[in-house]
Parts: sequence; C-alpha cells; structure tokens
Amino acid sequence: MKTSLYTLLLLLGFVAPLRADNMKYLENAHIRVGVDLDKGGAIAYLSVKGGENLINVHDKGRYVQASYYSGPTPFGKPHPDWKNWVWNPIGAGDVYGNMAKVIESSVKENELYVKTIPMQWALNNVPGDCTFETWITLEKSVVKVRNRLNNARTDHADYGARDQELPAVYTIGKLHRLITYDGKEPFTSQPVREIKNSGPPWADWKATEHWAALVDSKDFGVGVLHEGVYSFIGGFHGSPGRGGSKDDATGYIAPVRKEMLDHNIVYTYTFDLIVGNLKEIRDYAHSHRLQTAKPDYRFRANRQHWLRANCSDSGFPFAGYWHIVLDKDDPQLTAPEQWWNAGEVPQLSIRAAFHTHETQAKVFFSVLGREGFAEERTVNFTVIPDGRFRTYTVDLASSPHYKGIITGIRIDPEDKGSSGDYIDLLYISWR
Repeated sequence: MKTSLYTLLLLLGFVAPLRADNMKYLENAHIRVGVDLDKGGAIAYLSVKGGENLINVHDKGRYVQASYYSGPTPFGKPHPDWKNWVWNPIGAGDVYGNMAKVIESSVKENELYVKTIPMQWALNNVPGDCTFETWITLEKSVVKVRNRLNNARTDHADYGARDQELPAVYTIGKLHRLITYDGKEPFTSQPVREIKNSGPPWADWKATEHWAALVDSKDFGVGVLHEGVYSFIGGFHGSPGRGGSKDDATGYIAPVRKEMLDHNIVYTYTFDLIVGNLKEIRDYAHSHRLQTAKPDYRFRANRQHWLRANCSDSGFPFAGYWHIVLDKDDPQLTAPEQWWNAGEVPQLSIRAAFHTHETQAKVFFSVLGREGFAEERTVNFTVIPDGRFRTYTVDLASSPHYKGIITGIRIDPEDKGSSGDYIDLLYISWR
C-alpha cells in the first residue's frame, strides 16, 4: 500500500492533521448562512440556495463580524502595522491569526446563536475583556442579525465616544460595485449612486435610506441595512469583478455610529443582510423604514445614542434616567443624527430635574444644507432648578430658522457648569 507524502509527514509529526470546517448553518428555501465556530462564530458563509459563497474570509479581519472601539491609545503593544491602535475586540480573531473562542452555540428552528470571547485585533493572542453574542434568523432572502456586546473591563476610565462598525461586512471580489442612496429625498425612489473607492482608506457618506449594497455587473449582490444609522463607510480593495471567498479582493461596508462604551456596558444593535438584485435590496429597505423619524428619546436604560461634551455622567447602568454632572463650562448633549420635517415637530417636551445655578437652557437644531449648530438656530427655555422632575415644553417653531428638514438637536443645560451642578434627564420627545 502506498503512503502519501502528507500521511508520512503526519506520522513523523511535521504537519498537523487536516480538520474539516467547523461550521453551523441556517437555511430556508431562499438562502443559506453559516458561522465558523473556529473563527469566533463570525458569519463566514452567505449564498442563495446552492450558490457561491458571497462572504470574504481572506483573513481574520474580514467576514461579517462585530467590531468595537474604545480607549486608550495605544492599547497594549499593537502590531507594527497597526501602530497606536485602540481597544478593538473583533469577532473572528487577531492580526496575528489567533482565533476568537466560541463558548456557546446552538441551532434551533429558525435561530442560530453564538456566544464568543473575541480577540483584540492589533495584539498577539489577547482575548477581549468582554463577550459577544449573536442571534441570527432568516426571513426569505434576508439574514436578520442581533449583536450584543457585554463589557467586563477592569479599566473603568471614561474614554469618550468613538465610531463603531455596526457591523463590518466583507464580500467577495465579484461584488465590486458599491451602491447606495445618499440624497436629500430619501424613500422617494430617487436615483441611487455608485461610490467609486479603492480602499483603504475607505469612502464615507450619509446613507439617508440607511442601506448600501455591493453588487456585480448584473446588479446582484448583498445589501446591508441598519435602520436609523446615517453614516456609512465602505469601498473596494483589489482587482474588481474577480475572486472568491478566500481571495484578497474584497468589498467592504460598515454602518457607523459614535458610541460611548462604558467598562460594563451591555450594548445591542440589529442589522439585516439582503441577498438579491439591487431593486430587491432597496425595496426591502423602503418597506422596513422606521415608522416615525420624529425625535423620541427615553433615557430609562441607556443614552439612546446621545453624546455628551464638557460634562460627565454616572455611567451604565442607568437608574431610570440619565444623570449628567455639569461641572465644566459649556456642557452639551447631542442627539444622534435624525431627519424630520420641521412642520411635524413644532415643539419638544423635555422631562428633567435641574440642579443648576442657572435658569436658562438652550435647544440647538441643525437644518439640512446648514449642518452644525449655530446661535441663530437656538431656542431658549426657562428651567426651575429646584431638583424636581418637571416637563418643559420648548417651542421650536418660534424660531424663524426652524423650517425644512431638521437633521439633529443639541441640548445645552446651562452656559457655565459649576461644582455640584447636575441634571437628571428622563426623556426628550416630540410627543
């Protein structure tokens, strides 16, 4: 009997035994999706039933996976190619090739679940001080994903907000055309735009319909929808129109939002992967648009994607409201980008308890075409700083500049903070 060279080397201990892919799949009559349990349970496979894999797995930084960012800078001793890299756990593995560890997984009915200890991308075999959880379900030609970060950092420092990839999506080189809608009339079937980019560095744009897609020359591919997120980055790397799942050529899309990730935060988001032609992808995004774009923020459990500047807070978890310490000059609270028609939201209701030295607060608003916050686009309101919860009605329509499409708001609780000043904020709403 002849012995192969591989078998001989295996017997002599020069090579490791071959191992079959450790995959778990979910499928229906339309599509098939799979996670690689040897790569942290990251999404490694997506295809139409019986078709080619559309996900790029060339290295541990590809796949479809969660990727989070926080300080310090640098974190540990990063790889020379990733100097000054921050705290950045990702789902598949690190730049050195070490793989994230799956600690729990299951497939039942129409749900695939994975729990993972991620790896710090730029470090050598350093597990993340957190866990990732992923729930995957299928709805016809759509993969619906819920990701959750469970932080358990021993470093309790406040590192502020950073852009988060929600998620990072890498596709095969055959899907080389990056398409989106980034115009000023979302959900009105205006023409889409192809973004030309050979990255990295990647292009960035405002996806005003909250989706982007990587498609081939016949408009077939994968769309990424993250409802409510406007900022996207993406592009294409390598030789367009060629390459499979393990080749270098790849397309990339990531919905991006700035978030503050507390040392103990539980942070959850959802997104959809749509497999089909460009019309089907966009039609799905239109049919799943948010029911209302009007501002309605309830701070019982978390910051609702708001950011703070020149102030601090009590951190996660919340005690039923957002406790904000106003001990610096010009404290600011900024809402996530959101578009609404000024005529539909003439006023805001703010329920808060003010413990301040001043009796005047401000609401700033930004207008499409005049982004940013300026003094001319403000409405003042009087507060009673007695520490009691009160509902303040802010008449936005009283400003002559409050018209057209509003793209965001900012609350300045007082001009100059002082030691001992704070507010407890329960909600900000159009209702």
